[in-house]
This record gives sequence, C-alpha cells and structure tokens, in this order.
Amino acid sequence: EVQLVESGGGLVQPGGSLRLSCAASGFTFSTSAMSWVRQAPGKGLEWVSRITSSGSGTAYVDSVKGRFTISRDNAKNTLYLQMYSLKPEDTAVYYCRIDATGLRGQGTQVTVSS
Repeated sequence: EVQLVESGGGLVQPGGSLRLSCAASGFTFSTSAMSWVRQAPGKGLEWVSRITSSGSGTAYVDSVKGRFTISRDNAKNTLYLQMYSLKPEDTAVYYCRIDATGLRGQGTQVTVSS
C-alpha cells in the first residue's frame, strides 16, 4: 500500500521557519519525482515545489523562491520542505505528492500568525 505521511507543521510567527517531512512507503521512492502542494483556507490546491527522482533538479512557484528549499533523502524514503521567512499567506495545509500518480498524503497544517 502506498503511503505518504507528512509531518512538521505547526504555528509559527511571521519570519519564522519550519521544516516539513514526508515519509514515503509502498512504492519505489528513489525513482519517483515528488512535489509539495498546498491548500489555503477557502482556496484551491496550489503547486509549491518539485524535485526530480535523483534530487538534482528542483522548481518552485514564484511566491516561495528564495524562501523554501525542497530536498529528499532516497536512503530514508523521505521528502523535505525547508521553509524560511514565512508569511501569513503561506498558511495552508501542505501535502506531498507523487507526480506520476497525483497521490497525496493527509497533509500537515502550517499556520503563520502573530
């Protein structure tokens, strides 16, 4: 069974940092391109960042460039999203996603508020 389990979310003040993790199992993680997507309250799903299977290629939505870093550890079957300089508009449920299938985990809530 394919499983994606996100963790690391929480409440943080503007300007703060968080690191999200996504533990993957049930498929060949090391050959799968992965993404982080998010859904803000009352809004649709927004793609945030993508990483190739090897980790050599990354991409970001303009609104997070220079503030977020996606990475992966294929030995640990884990995807990460390091988030710096968080803004209130980053508040959302964050999901990791297998690009080939669109399957997402249950998500982790990130709330940026003073």
